[in-house]
Amino acid sequence: MLLTSPDFDPFGRIPDRFTCEGDDVNPTLNVTNVPKDAKSFALIVDDTDAITPEGPWVHWVIWNIDAESVHSLGDNTVPPGSVQGKNTAGKIGWSGPCPPPTQPHSYRFMLFALNDFLDLPLGSNKFQLEEAMKGKIIAQAELIASYSRPTSR
Repeated sequence: MLLTSPDFDPFGRIPDRFTCEGDDVNPTLNVTNVPKDAKSFALIVDDTDAITPEGPWVHWVIWNIDAESVHSLGDNTVPPGSVQGKNTAGKIGWSGPCPPPTQPHSYRFMLFALNDFLDLPLGSNKFQLEEAMKGKIIAQAELIASYSRPTSR
């Protein structure tokens, strides 16, 4: 399975549009080479350079993305039927990169192909999602990019 984005290259810079310096909307993500037995996808986006007592800062958790019909998540969209969870900021949905000025951070987009849909309520967090995925992951893909804010505008 391969996760890509037309909005940035692997290990490239995330454009301002998808961050706190821009429209703060999710970027487009495409998935290819999906296993035939995949029923749904789950996605976790975190900042591996912003560590909290619970682990990396979580920017987005979303699951129950239909693997049979959805192979692209468009920018600023949530696929029908999917469910979003709370990020570290306590917000449901996408919360774009917003590191301290001049310090580049790395963002990890982790996509999981699952053999079933998850019975997990809206607003669940990353840890609840990870627990619900146990024993259901059949493939995973990762896309890493970076972002740094300007020192002044």
